[in-house]
Amino acid sequence: MSQGRARSAGPAAAGGGGDWEHFAHGADIGVRGRGQTVAEAFEQAAVALTAVVTDPSRVRSLVTVPVHCSAPDLELLLYEWLNNLVFHMATQHLLFSAYEVAIVDGELHAEARGERVDVERHAPAVEVKGATLTELLVRQGPDGRWRAQCVLDV
Repeated sequence: MSQGRARSAGPAAAGGGGDWEHFAHGADIGVRGRGQTVAEAFEQAAVALTAVVTDPSRVRSLVTVPVHCSAPDLELLLYEWLNNLVFHMATQHLLFSAYEVAIVDGELHAEARGERVDVERHAPAVEVKGATLTELLVRQGPDGRWRAQCVLDV
């Protein structure tokens, strides 16, 4: 299992309490983000998504992409969030390393910052096809920290 602290310009790099990790799941790979808030957990799950493809610390924040999605619950909102990022990555040939997320009443408004893929510098490992409903979970633990996770189809 790979683990790491976000090396982006996001909350974890600025002393935030978030972190991310990958977990094994057959031929696919799970991502899990944790944070002091549900928004921070979503940000860290997105960093974990990037880390499936490349080292997030290699991705510069040169382009900002606004992302908006909504869902009836937090689990489906995570699913929508990650799939929106995968869509932008695939259609605009982007990688992201920093995220700013706000979640209010089932609505997610975010900015994803990154740059176009540079194959030599980023050395992409795999192409993420999308987030799945497998092991989809968004929960606040007894310690007050949030966990947001799902399995990615790679």
